[in-house]
Amino acid sequence: MKILIAPNAFKECLSAGEAARAMEEGVREIFPVADCVLCPIADGGDGTLDAIVTATGGRKIQVKVKDPLGRPHKATMGLLGGGNGMVIEMAEASGLRLIEPEERNPMIATTRGTGELMHVAINRGVRYIILGIGGSATVDGGTGMARALGYRFLDRRGEEIAEGGASLEQLERIDASGKNPGLVTTRVLIASDVTNLLLGEHGAARVYGPQKGATAEMVERLEAGLAHLAEVIERDLGLDVRTLPGAGAAGGLGAGLIAFAGAEMRPGVELVLEEIGFDEKIEGADLVLTGEGAVDRQTAFGKGPAGVARAAQERGVPVYCLAGRVEPGAEQELQKIGIERTLCINPPDSSREESLRQAYSRLSLATANLLREQYEKH
Repeated sequence: MKILIAPNAFKECLSAGEAARAMEEGVREIFPVADCVLCPIADGGDGTLDAIVTATGGRKIQVKVKDPLGRPHKATMGLLGGGNGMVIEMAEASGLRLIEPEERNPMIATTRGTGELMHVAINRGVRYIILGIGGSATVDGGTGMARALGYRFLDRRGEEIAEGGASLEQLERIDASGKNPGLVTTRVLIASDVTNLLLGEHGAARVYGPQKGATAEMVERLEAGLAHLAEVIERDLGLDVRTLPGAGAAGGLGAGLIAFAGAEMRPGVELVLEEIGFDEKIEGADLVLTGEGAVDRQTAFGKGPAGVARAAQERGVPVYCLAGRVEPGAEQELQKIGIERTLCINPPDSSREESLRQAYSRLSLATANLLREQYEKH
């Protein structure tokens, strides 16, 4: 019996690799000699770098960059096996987790560090960059990233405006004359499950600004700044980023990557599964196990387990999903995309702290119990 084990990370407690190993232990309790193929996945957020580097036999590289507040910071990026591609998680350089809650301020936070990672990748001569853009601390429209790649953002006096979202309203002209020439030959692929537009009720400032520390007043200023940036991009670069799905991702970094780096937006899980060779690994599988920390109704639309389910459904392979938390009604939504069973690994009365602490053992036990239950039915 071949069982493909393909979980996403269980946020705050288990990496995708750890989750896969826990699930394998559970499988061995029921099917000791099963052919278990471990295939940790990601959907463009946390774990994307690890999943792709591990699957391709690549290696991690540490680079000195600027964090969201401009301080020195060591970030990790991944060189894919074969050396043709590089994978970057923007959160490694420009992420919310790099700054304390009281430091959060999208008015000054910058994506420069992400651009510095891209600069390193481009100068290494890789053919393509995969960029996961979840978890950002910024609402600068990707201007910090672009500065690191040679762009200049000038005010009416021809001087550079300050970094961060607050200064975008002062922008008069974008100078692309000094941009890294490698941008022309390096393909940039954005791994994201976010389809928000840059502006409006569901845009970068109004939806994500408060998560990054923006007050109501800041949100309106950030919205106005991004709107002005979009106008200047259209005038100077000939591209209207206001209508592009996903442009609002990561505080407008989606828009900036498309405008300044010629990037392509791809569904995160689709791109990751392609890179890790998921189609080859699922061949001949009798069962697929997937999962992630929390499953809700949105999981069926672009999250890791949904991508796994679609690939398995095409081959008629059953899929079971395990999660730390399952929102009421989510199981029915997942059944529509081919996930036959969805199981919460935690008791209803379990505290959050206990659930996080015992995640590994509970995931292993739940996997065994689920397989025992399904096996006994047959």
